[in-house]
Amino acid sequence: MNTATPRTAPPLPCAPVTAICVVRPARPEDAAALAALSQPFVTSGELRRRPVALYAAHAADFLVAEGPGGALEGCLALRVHAADAEGGRGPAGVLYNFCVARHRQGSGLGGRLLRAVLATARAQSVGCLFTATVGSGGLFLRHGFAPAGVRLAPPVWATSLDPRRNARVLARPL
Repeated sequence: MNTATPRTAPPLPCAPVTAICVVRPARPEDAAALAALSQPFVTSGELRRRPVALYAAHAADFLVAEGPGGALEGCLALRVHAADAEGGRGPAGVLYNFCVARHRQGSGLGGRLLRAVLATARAQSVGCLFTATVGSGGLFLRHGFAPAGVRLAPPVWATSLDPRRNARVLARPL
């Protein structure tokens, strides 16, 4: 008699990658979910650690992708900086804390979030968007971002960058 070792089924993603997500503005009550969504990227060094209270205080910066079951499956924040009167530049935006749940990566959700934030930035008359990435930045590059000098970025944001992270600054005019 031959016996076979039972195989366990591979884990299923929390939601099928084809499931439709709703992109909406974040609310302060989303803070804990934003922190939880971001945690794997903090652990890997791709994102900076932020306390839940900071997510709550800056919830208005975020667009989130909410899955059919209500779980947040992606987020991207836009902070608009006022015009630089001395530099003669109009308002500039900074994109930060961009993450998509691992089971949704490659599904187009990141591109959808990025397009939504681009539309939001245009509606707010932002002239240029900046971001810093420790990864390849491939999605940003495919959406018109290019390497940029930090001196063109909003000074408050530029001075907050941690040089030890060796992040690349990317920009896109709107």
